[in-house]
Amino acid sequence: MDNYGFWSVLPPLAAIVLAIRTRQVFISLLFGIWFGWVILSGGNLLDGTISTIQALVDVFGDPGNTRTIMFSSLVGALIAFIQHSGGVEGFISTVNRYLHNMEQQSSRSPRVTVQMLAWLTGVMIFVESSINALTVGSIFRPIFDKLGIPREKLAYIADSISAPTCILIPLNAWGAYIMGLLIAQGVDHPLSLMVRAYPLNFYPIFAMIMVLLVILTGKDIGPMKKAEERARKEGKVLRDGATPMISTDVINLETKAGVTPRGFNMIIPIAVMVGMMPVGLIFTGWQAASEIGNHPWYEQIFIAIGQGSGSTAVLWAVLTAIIAGGILYRIQKIFHLPEIIDLTFKGVGGLIPLALLMMLAFAIGKVCRDLGTGIYVAELSKSWLSPNMVPLIVFVVASFIAFSTGTSWGTFAIMIPIGLQMAQIMDAGIYLTVAAALGGGVFGDHSSPISDTTIISSMASASDHIDHVKTQLPYALIAGLAAAIVYLIAGLFFS
Repeated sequence: MDNYGFWSVLPPLAAIVLAIRTRQVFISLLFGIWFGWVILSGGNLLDGTISTIQALVDVFGDPGNTRTIMFSSLVGALIAFIQHSGGVEGFISTVNRYLHNMEQQSSRSPRVTVQMLAWLTGVMIFVESSINALTVGSIFRPIFDKLGIPREKLAYIADSISAPTCILIPLNAWGAYIMGLLIAQGVDHPLSLMVRAYPLNFYPIFAMIMVLLVILTGKDIGPMKKAEERARKEGKVLRDGATPMISTDVINLETKAGVTPRGFNMIIPIAVMVGMMPVGLIFTGWQAASEIGNHPWYEQIFIAIGQGSGSTAVLWAVLTAIIAGGILYRIQKIFHLPEIIDLTFKGVGGLIPLALLMMLAFAIGKVCRDLGTGIYVAELSKSWLSPNMVPLIVFVVASFIAFSTGTSWGTFAIMIPIGLQMAQIMDAGIYLTVAAALGGGVFGDHSSPISDTTIISSMASASDHIDHVKTQLPYALIAGLAAAIVYLIAGLFFS
């Protein structure tokens, strides 16, 4: 059986609705996983429960899942290092001096300047979405806190520029992965198709513009407006009762007594982490790239990045940053070896909730695949399509699949083959249809509480996860609605 029909969409929807309504994201996801396995077990509650337990164990049977969960935990060690070494305090002092000079030369608010710096930082780190969100959140969280900007706003900025930047600047694994999907469908000139489709990928463009408008105008809506008012009037960057995605014991670590705060103790480990990401992708993908054929070295590098293992590269990047940080601090005699080990365990322990959430997200993604959620939704849309409506419907269906499953890449794998077939059979615009599949995948992933980039953005900004989802959703919906309208118009008049 390819899918379980209407039943296949109920577990992910139930998990998402419960998480938003109750704010109990762990219990909600676990319920969704259990519900899915009960359906797969033919309604047998006992078999479904046993299968749920086994499914959680099986998450670690996938090396990619295990590496991602390890990376999610080890990030805590890196954060503990840069906090306790005085790197964060030194960086804040440097930025404050810069902001003071800016205030004397310009009338622009330091709040606006810092948010723009966060946006620009994210745009420059287009190599991988998780590293993008992690870097922006980790670097700017203490500065946002000092300026009284709510953490929900930082999580929104980090999340809204991570995947959109990576998909709009395809010199990374995203571009190579998409090109691979096009090649698998027999496309003769996949690079040409991809390049022509990218300017029509409206959602990530609108999402990034939306962030700029929010920053520059200072106008907020919905839950984000309440968060901004709380931060301005009460000085609270988190609401009362909020549960940050990282332990306060880690993010509130003070500079070690007697240590002079220096910004480079933060910048160097972060730079090592960012720089190691493409190195890891090239290294893990080089053998596969060599087997594809003889190419000039610069083309070989691009192919290797696409063939490389993202989870391996991310894990290596974080481990290398931790080692580099440990050596840096030992050379300066800031920490002794026992202190480095203790900080590592303390940081990892502070991110156990994140690792647990990632495990549940992988488990519900697996049950959705087994139920055929994406296939059912995609097939359902075929029965009421007209050629002019193909781009819009592909965008909407891709959005729903990504929102329900929490994965944009998985959505691309489902919707690009279906979208290409629809466009060819119905004589619709191929470039527009491919762009709609990509944009819908990013939109749904951006809005979903079970997406890995959404989770990592909450963690890096030390925000309550459901607060991040709720405050971000209105902006994502506006950008998504605008993209849908453009696809409708383009389908009717230009397809």
